[in-house]
Amino acid sequence: MSWRTIVISRSAKLDYKLDYLVVRQEEITRIHLSEVSVLMVESTAVSLTAALLNELTKRKIKVIFCDEKRNPSSELISYYGSHDTSAKIRKQIEWTAEMKLMVWTEIVTEKIRKQMELLKDLEKEERHLLKEYLEEIQPGDLTNREGHAAKVYFNALYGMQFTRTADIPYNAALNYGYSLILSVCNREITANGYITQLGLFHNNMFNQFNLGSDLMEPFRILVDEEVYRMKPEKFEHDEKMRMVNILNREVVIDGKRNYLNYAIKIYCKSVFDAMNERDISLIRFYRNEL
Repeated sequence: MSWRTIVISRSAKLDYKLDYLVVRQEEITRIHLSEVSVLMVESTAVSLTAALLNELTKRKIKVIFCDEKRNPSSELISYYGSHDTSAKIRKQIEWTAEMKLMVWTEIVTEKIRKQMELLKDLEKEERHLLKEYLEEIQPGDLTNREGHAAKVYFNALYGMQFTRTADIPYNAALNYGYSLILSVCNREITANGYITQLGLFHNNMFNQFNLGSDLMEPFRILVDEEVYRMKPEKFEHDEKMRMVNILNREVVIDGKRNYLNYAIKIYCKSVFDAMNERDISLIRFYRNEL
């Protein structure tokens, strides 16, 4: 099982040789590709060979590229993540509106539940209001309990003056962490033969990752918690590495302890199974502890 998240943060040449990722800097480092789950190219002073990119794609290793400000800006996505991609896409197109509604309701419910649990762990009184919202959720969340919960939740975590549009280190950290979770979800979507554009709830014509935006929702809370504990006064290299390390966090899913990277794999597969089998009981959500 791959588990390493590799971050290249300074000038380097990356190439492929005999099943190894070779990192050429002042010294040469070799990492067996079977250990690599995510490769983040944080510096624009990095060159990669086509042979390496081809091998990373074949092995379904998520590659994330950063811009000149070292923020994630793009990712490598294969055309054919599965041998039966065409059949999977036909299934995805045939997913019924009813099943999309049911699965989205489960995802939103779990997201608010996770938010409530975090506020409870932090002994925040606002958890009681989130419990009320949780009990009021209707199919498809027609009354937007998710939106109401988000406002209460973020103000409870980061203060009444906090807004998601402010240009502050807190939001930079949140956006960075969310982009990592989204990228891993996108990897699992394509690896299972589906396409990222067709979502369950998200349906923005300008969003290439509508399905990933749906699936990532319950995992946002792990990012929120890390930012709360970090209380960033700046958002630079050390803070970014702390956010990247979320992918190595251990959680429990389907009764077993796994790294978050692998837990996302299990969860995404369970959602696809639920959609195809028309059975929401197949969805597997993570827990923080046994």
